[in-house]
Amino acid sequence: MNVFLKDDITEELKLLINNVQLVIFDFDGVFTDNRVYVSEDGIESVSCWRSDGLGLSKLKGLGLPIWVISTEINKVVSARCKKLQIDCIQGCDDKLVAVIKLVKQFDCSLDEVLYMGNDVNDIDCLQSVGLPVVVQDAYPEVVNLAKFKTQRAGGFGAVREICDLIYEFKK
Repeated sequence: MNVFLKDDITEELKLLINNVQLVIFDFDGVFTDNRVYVSEDGIESVSCWRSDGLGLSKLKGLGLPIWVISTEINKVVSARCKKLQIDCIQGCDDKLVAVIKLVKQFDCSLDEVLYMGNDVNDIDCLQSVGLPVVVQDAYPEVVNLAKFKTQRAGGFGAVREICDLIYEFKK
């Protein structure tokens, strides 16, 4: 595993970042801290890091397509993505199939994809893309698949961290 600290970015990672043409995120555990709040009425909510939106805006300014692919079917995913003005695929049982469809849609290769995840349902995607990224608190089963591990945990600015890193090298 090649895990880089932001202050120690290698030439290899710079090349991988410059090669990125499509950015795809998991939602739970990446945009959130993986917790779900359930009210007495059964309504679910999550907590997200507000400044992630500013980081995503930077990437949009570079013209990079940004997507969320989630196995979750709760409306909270689509509501957050709508607010951030990014596209999402929900209720996805096979994330790699969805990634491959997006690669075809955007006429790029898997080597040009950054995929950011945190759990075992991200394994196939992390193994298949050019720049697999995990959050600081990712599950052990996926950490060794990453070429970059954020310093921030999911739901606590990990999305912003990777957006800032991409922007720094692609602007």
